[in-house]
Amino acid sequence: MKYIYDLHKTMLAENLILVYEGEFTQEITKSVLAMAERNMDSMGEESGIKRKVFNVMVECLQNIVKHSEDPDLKAEKRHTAIFMIGKHKDEYIITSGNSIKAENIEGLSTKLDKINSLDKEGLKTLYKDIIKNTDLSEKGGAGLGFVDMARKSGQKLEYDFQDINDKLSFFSLKTTISRIN
Repeated sequence: MKYIYDLHKTMLAENLILVYEGEFTQEITKSVLAMAERNMDSMGEESGIKRKVFNVMVECLQNIVKHSEDPDLKAEKRHTAIFMIGKHKDEYIITSGNSIKAENIEGLSTKLDKINSLDKEGLKTLYKDIIKNTDLSEKGGAGLGFVDMARKSGQKLEYDFQDINDKLSFFSLKTTISRIN
């Protein structure tokens, strides 16, 4: 049972205000968003910062629901993943992780690297181009959510892939939102 105390200490040390690991559905997503909003309200967070954080959280959670793959490929798709939000003195850190098909890593890396290479104006142009061309995948993406996250945060999106097996990898994404304008 020591692991519970260790987890508690880690959460305190990392200033995590919300952690959810498990199945993600639209209903669970709504609940996670409501809890995070209540946490920010109770801390008296400024409305402009809350809007940015909320927007990035929505995009992260939608990404999990739309694009995650269950590690047990024979099972019904359950969208198991992890989502965390932490608050440090000058910033919020939103982190998510979910399984994706290994074959999608290269395309996703290319998309994220392109987004990270752009400045504010470049992101605005890319966002408009994606909307105008509506080049959406069968799951409803084209990187629009990632572009929006980069625009709202004003920061580079940090990401990583860890192999699960030969068919799946664990995709981790970290977005930082400054509390100082």
